[in-house]
Amino acid sequence: MNIQHAVSLKPYNTFGIDVSAELFCEVSGTDELAAVLKQNQGAAKSLLIIGGGSNLLLTKDFKGLVIKNSIKGIQVIHEEEDYVLVRAGAGESWHQFVLYCIEHKLAGVENLSLIPGNVGAGPMQNIGAYGVELKDVFQELEAIRISDLQQKTFRKEECNFGYRESVFKKELKGQYIITSVTFKLTKKPVFNTRYGAIETELQRMGVKELSIKAISDAVIHIRQSKLPDPAVLGNSGSFFKNPEISIQQYEAVKAAHPGLVAYPAGEGQMKIAAGWLIEQCGWKGKRVGNAGSHKDQALVLVNYGGATGQEIYALALEIQRSVQEKFGITIEPEVNVI
Repeated sequence: MNIQHAVSLKPYNTFGIDVSAELFCEVSGTDELAAVLKQNQGAAKSLLIIGGGSNLLLTKDFKGLVIKNSIKGIQVIHEEEDYVLVRAGAGESWHQFVLYCIEHKLAGVENLSLIPGNVGAGPMQNIGAYGVELKDVFQELEAIRISDLQQKTFRKEECNFGYRESVFKKELKGQYIITSVTFKLTKKPVFNTRYGAIETELQRMGVKELSIKAISDAVIHIRQSKLPDPAVLGNSGSFFKNPEISIQQYEAVKAAHPGLVAYPAGEGQMKIAAGWLIEQCGWKGKRVGNAGSHKDQALVLVNYGGATGQEIYALALEIQRSVQEKFGITIEPEVNVI
């Protein structure tokens, strides 16, 4: 293992924030990860695990050990007539995993194309897009408990998946490091195009015969048309979660703001489009110093170059405050603020 000192984390977070780690190590296997954790237990250093760095806002130098999880590998571990179980290392690029599935005609993740980050982060926040969530194709995951280096397999029911939530963001936050995720993918696709943008894009593309690749291509086109490329403009995708409120509160807000964009969320709840709320507060395209809300998607906060994590976080807090003041709705960050 190669533990480095005073390493810049700028290349390891999609916001492009230039802070440093006191200690830094990249691991490519579970044995290596266990060895680094064991050594760190003796040093009693604070610990931060990063993957693709796409769900992270770093606001200061990290006093402790940063481990970059680069555990790779994709393999079929079981196959039946209708479905296949595929295991992917936590350090695999999520989008590359999606492309692997499409190439092998395995359906279930095509609507999740081009989501930034790595496979290991997927179940932590139950990533989702265009009517599909990771939990829909999740079979199990393997993880190492930091406290005693014990390996554990988590089945779906143990993960407590919710909207952009899991047990790893709540009760077990900071206790485990995910090393691999196993997905149950189908050989007989059920196409999910109920989000209107997909149907419109498929028509624009002139698609005559629906396929998982066509849906993936449509999703990629949609995302590229409205979301900035982190390699060009630092960002972490959607900064805030879409808030869920009661139907009663929804009706009251709707009466005052007839244009309110919302979707049923089950059990007497409505999911409100956070991007719409932010845009109505005048933030879309607004720049404050080196940070701002993107011109095409208000939900995306961006680093125009040289912004600090504190600048971006201060902007996020101002946006939260204005939405609360105008609509009486609290919007929460989807991004982990460190």
